[in-house]
Amino acid sequence: MGLAESHGIGSALRAPEGKGDRRAWYALYTRARHEKKVDRLLRLRDFEVFLPLVPRESQWHDRKKIVDWPLFPGYVFARFGLESTAQILSTPGVATVVRQDGAPAPIPSAEIENVRRLACLVTETGTLPAPTPMVRRGHQAEITRGPFRGILGVVLQHRGNGKVLVQIGVEAIGQGIKIEVDEASLREIEAVG
Repeated sequence: MGLAESHGIGSALRAPEGKGDRRAWYALYTRARHEKKVDRLLRLRDFEVFLPLVPRESQWHDRKKIVDWPLFPGYVFARFGLESTAQILSTPGVATVVRQDGAPAPIPSAEIENVRRLACLVTETGTLPAPTPMVRRGHQAEITRGPFRGILGVVLQHRGNGKVLVQIGVEAIGQGIKIEVDEASLREIEAVG
């Protein structure tokens, strides 16, 4: 076990990138509590895998112990070409590849690197921020906290530092107001028909 793994950071098996490399990062949804097993089995199959782990105190019947838990329970990230999808899905513990519009949804490498850095910082500081669902740009959301609670708007931009620019307005007259709110105060609204 490497230093990063022993400190709960998670690691990735790196494969060389060639010029015609058609591999991308994808999120794999796993069976409950199968993240570490999926990580191990995919590594044995020589896939590049990333399972961000963070230390968390667990209460056992006779003592407390620090255990490495997945930062995103139920998910493992893997980098592969779409021609390997069947091999990925045949791995015990993998339920599916996360999809968008019916096709596997690639994840930008920059997002994986951000998660990697976050896992390192959580391990170093011992501070674990609460996970929140991210409302996608262009989607309608409800503000659930603060002075604008209950107002619906469209997410225009993720500004960083947990802030999101939301537009509230009347489409028929082409008028709107933009406000900046905490991303944690938003809940995505399901699109209706």
